[in-house]
Amino acid sequence: MDARPNSPEARDIRYHLHAYTNARKHQETGPLVIEKGDGVYVEDIAGNRYIEAMAGLWSVAVGFSEKRLVEAATRQMSKLPFYHDFGSRAHSPLIDLAEKLVQMAPVPMSKAYFTNSGSEANDTAIKMIWYRSNALGQPARKKIISRKRGYHGVTIAAASLTGLPNNHLSFDLPIANILHTSTPHHWREAEPGESEEQFSARLADDLEKLILAEGPETIAAFIGEPIMGAGGVVVPPAGYWEKIQAVLSKYDILLVADEVICGFGRTGEMFGSQTFGIKPDIMVLSKQISSSYLPISALIINDKMFEPIADESDRIGTFGHGFTGGGHPVAAAVALENIKLIEERDLVGNARKVGAQLQARLRKLASHPLVGEVRGVGLIAAVELVADKASKAPWGKPAALGALVNGLLQQNGVISRNMGDAIAFCPPLIITEAQVDTLVDAFERSLDAALPQVRPQG
Repeated sequence: MDARPNSPEARDIRYHLHAYTNARKHQETGPLVIEKGDGVYVEDIAGNRYIEAMAGLWSVAVGFSEKRLVEAATRQMSKLPFYHDFGSRAHSPLIDLAEKLVQMAPVPMSKAYFTNSGSEANDTAIKMIWYRSNALGQPARKKIISRKRGYHGVTIAAASLTGLPNNHLSFDLPIANILHTSTPHHWREAEPGESEEQFSARLADDLEKLILAEGPETIAAFIGEPIMGAGGVVVPPAGYWEKIQAVLSKYDILLVADEVICGFGRTGEMFGSQTFGIKPDIMVLSKQISSSYLPISALIINDKMFEPIADESDRIGTFGHGFTGGGHPVAAAVALENIKLIEERDLVGNARKVGAQLQARLRKLASHPLVGEVRGVGLIAAVELVADKASKAPWGKPAALGALVNGLLQQNGVISRNMGDAIAFCPPLIITEAQVDTLVDAFERSLDAALPQVRPQG
């Protein structure tokens, strides 16, 4: 770190409170200042180049230097730099994007609603679900079931859906009417000898018991990511989504698919719902919708959601919810061009092809002394690290080993992220097979460098 008083690093320490950061530790270590991007690479202020193996925050599908997105933003900025959708106003990019999203949805959908982030979108989903229950004359039907280790954002309501302790501690969360059920992580949570199908059946039974204990008439919806992202890239076990959906259907409970990470090609299908046979009533979209070049998110809802909401807005006189920047014309134009690029360049197919190589290369590391589990689908994966393979025990405090290897990986030219002791990989969808090899080679070197520290005696 550059310690000069007027350096970018020193000014960052002085003026900037960071997201998801230990604020006291940051005062000692300072930031990694990223200066520019090129394809799957980013470069820091000192000229060091890294493969960005997390696509920023699971999100930069087309890489960090796509000129067509810059040009789309420039064209729209010069034509109509801002407008809104309050009071029946609209603009062409928003209309075009709404049509595109509804038409490309993997199940029949009715309308798109626009927000600025995944957190705002999930917050909006909660409000829509409550609004609908009131419209149907079911004021008691307000509880929403999420999952432990699920991630759905950080606004007050969305953070309540999130099932991670650090998103609740000292924030006085979760709020009322948010429940959490079991995590579908077979490797960590299954009982001895329990197959994936048996494990899935037990989790569906856990869900049904929760619904019955709370009262089915009080449960409005269930929300889940097709693959859990920030909770550790947890891939659902065999039969999981089929069994969960059967329980929800039995009690007429809405299903919200949080596609913020999985959507737009990440799993090797356009949506994670297609990969796992999910038939949602609401789909929540963000991140890769615009490759995060500009903030935009959306909910797609079916007629089961829309019709009661429309009736209630007619009774009241308005649907009293909206964001100044929701469906921003420049962000919408960029999202449309981004989706066009994903389709034209078959980046979904690339996620399947190159993703298969990423999964195969990582699975070859399963015998490494520090590797407990390798999991993933398409171009999203995680490697869970352990100090002892048999007991699955961590090295010292949980997350210590993940932090050690993640730091070594950065030294070896790859930016990743450790979620506890799981190292995540979610590179841009444009990544090549050669770049995957470079990435995994660097990870293997990092594992080898960590081993003497974890096992000093060999």
